[in-house]
Amino acid sequence: MNYYREKLSGKRLKLCYDTAPARIKQYLQAEIEYVISHIEPTDSVLELGCGYGRVTIALAEAAREVTGIDNAAENLQLARKLMNNYNNINYFTMDAICMDFPEASFDLVACIQNGICAFRVDQTALIKEALRVTRPGGKVIFSSYSAKFWEERLKWFALQAKMGLVGEIDYSRTGNGVIVCRDGFNAAALQAEDFKQLFSPWSCEVFITEVDTSSIFCVAMKKSPD
Repeated sequence: MNYYREKLSGKRLKLCYDTAPARIKQYLQAEIEYVISHIEPTDSVLELGCGYGRVTIALAEAAREVTGIDNAAENLQLARKLMNNYNNINYFTMDAICMDFPEASFDLVACIQNGICAFRVDQTALIKEALRVTRPGGKVIFSSYSAKFWEERLKWFALQAKMGLVGEIDYSRTGNGVIVCRDGFNAAALQAEDFKQLFSPWSCEVFITEVDTSSIFCVAMKKSPD
């Protein structure tokens, strides 16, 4: 089951973010600002798992062009309503591990807010596909939750469960960075060593940093051909 497509998309997903506590909103904004710090005004940017466009619109302020993909039609319907007069945003219904874009299409590919775990896809395949559509010299950016943010993260999901947006949390199976709900939701988190291992098969310069004591970011620079 694709949880976000079938149970948590569109207005329900937006409500998760609209009603987030102040500390969570700080974390979300810090993620966006970190990605923007890597964007040049001439860049063409791709966001994987763009949802209803929360991040895409912010990135469009900094980039020449932003493309958002998601596999939930309800998300993209809402995203198009919220994009207002932005003429440098494109949205497509697409699977992040099998994209229709040609090789080397984008200067920067971003997958943040723990998408690498939340998508519940083969992480190696996701990274391989993100690198495929990135231009030589471009960047691929992934993020996950810092272990230091566990309590705040758990409180946020407990609030979502209370609102009926996700299922009741199964505390007997929740811990060590993994949140499990009784309706099938399950999301882990990656730490620095996990990212290093995942990117080890590819010839990239990899930089890993903690942001806002809430996120672990992995920035991979795709090397140009010799």
